[in-house]
Amino acid sequence: MKPTTIVKCVDFTFDGQGLAKDSRNRTIFVPSLLIDEEAEVEILYRKKDFDVAKIVKLIKKSPYRINPVCKCATSCGGCCFQNLEYKKQLEYKKKVAQDTIKKIGKIDVKISNIFGMDNPYFYRNKIQVPFGYDKQHRLVYGFYKFKSHDIISNSECVIEDKIHVNILKNIGVLLKKFAIKAYDEDKRTGILRHVLIRVGKVSKEVMVVLVVNEKSFKNKTQFVKELIKLNPEITTVILNENPRKTNVILGEREEILYGPGFIFDILCGLKFKISSKSFYQTNPMQTEVLYNLAIKKAELSKDDILLDAYCGIGTIGQIAAKHVKEVCGIEIVKEAIVDAKNNARLNNISNANYLCGDCAEYLLDKKFNVVIVDPPRKGLDLKFVNSIIAAKPERIVYISCDVGTLARDLNLLKKTYEIKSIDLVDMFPHTRHVESVASLVLKK
Repeated sequence: MKPTTIVKCVDFTFDGQGLAKDSRNRTIFVPSLLIDEEAEVEILYRKKDFDVAKIVKLIKKSPYRINPVCKCATSCGGCCFQNLEYKKQLEYKKKVAQDTIKKIGKIDVKISNIFGMDNPYFYRNKIQVPFGYDKQHRLVYGFYKFKSHDIISNSECVIEDKIHVNILKNIGVLLKKFAIKAYDEDKRTGILRHVLIRVGKVSKEVMVVLVVNEKSFKNKTQFVKELIKLNPEITTVILNENPRKTNVILGEREEILYGPGFIFDILCGLKFKISSKSFYQTNPMQTEVLYNLAIKKAELSKDDILLDAYCGIGTIGQIAAKHVKEVCGIEIVKEAIVDAKNNARLNNISNANYLCGDCAEYLLDKKFNVVIVDPPRKGLDLKFVNSIIAAKPERIVYISCDVGTLARDLNLLKKTYEIKSIDLVDMFPHTRHVESVASLVLKK
């Protein structure tokens, strides 16, 4: 029998676990334990500087603890805060962001607001679900257990669009009917690895991507035909081949099995074409809040020349285009630039131009007075930061999905720029993640 001990939760870790202390002041990480709660916990394993445990019995319960809506909330690695009142989730995210900005950025700017959702459920327009087998060799699909590759069977995720429920169920039925094997990660055998589903929140168009281990599979045509018959809401089906031993979900090669191979959706009144690999924000309701906030912070005028750095498929730049003289979008991913150009034509936007290349080099080639950046989680590379400092655009709006890298980059820019404001938008309720928007003005 594994040992137990009494602990008190004093904080959360960066990934949303309870950070607890026992009577000897030893650090113990306990998933699902909330701040100020006391519990009897079972030690699962010990490390040199900490233990990892699970709750056996709650001794003192937080007044902000609620029952999770999802039955898998305590085992799945997707949500860590479903048992915490949503208002308290927002307060905690704001506190963590504020502390991070001060500690890493050495900046004393108060975060003004955090914009949450009225209904923080069923918001995601994209899901990526692994298929496999449990220990009894039963077909399962769902999400990975916290910090593992064990699949937790979950037929209905409560933060994702409900449209996926029947589609995944029917894919499971058809796999059995046509004797198509799911992927075995250890043996690297089987066919179906993941199913990716994207849905247009406004258009209601639905894309299904079958991520497979081989170029094709038997009865492929009949499989797709029956899937469409069972789920007529599906507008396109794509086969994506990924034979590599990797955690990256999508492979390079694709084949369109049904429909046009893409979907459309409406965002802030504009229409956008979305492919399987397009970067498109997963919470469309909060994306409109985020983009409108960013554009407001940019204080745009008809004389402005705007650089949309890390532009993706052109969403924010095209939404801002009506406010400025010219938009230049830069992105390193070729496919995204093709989509951005197509989207500009689709929306009859004539003052937006797109280039595949290095943002840092382009910033020095052309005179921009406003820059909007929305980089990946790793933030801005040093070359781009130095280019900003050299080019000295008047205003910068920095959108970030990682407050830590935002703080690091603001620390590098603060000698040249005044950080006017920082706000948060909760794009990912019930998770530890939050989106931030900072506005910077060139110092006189």
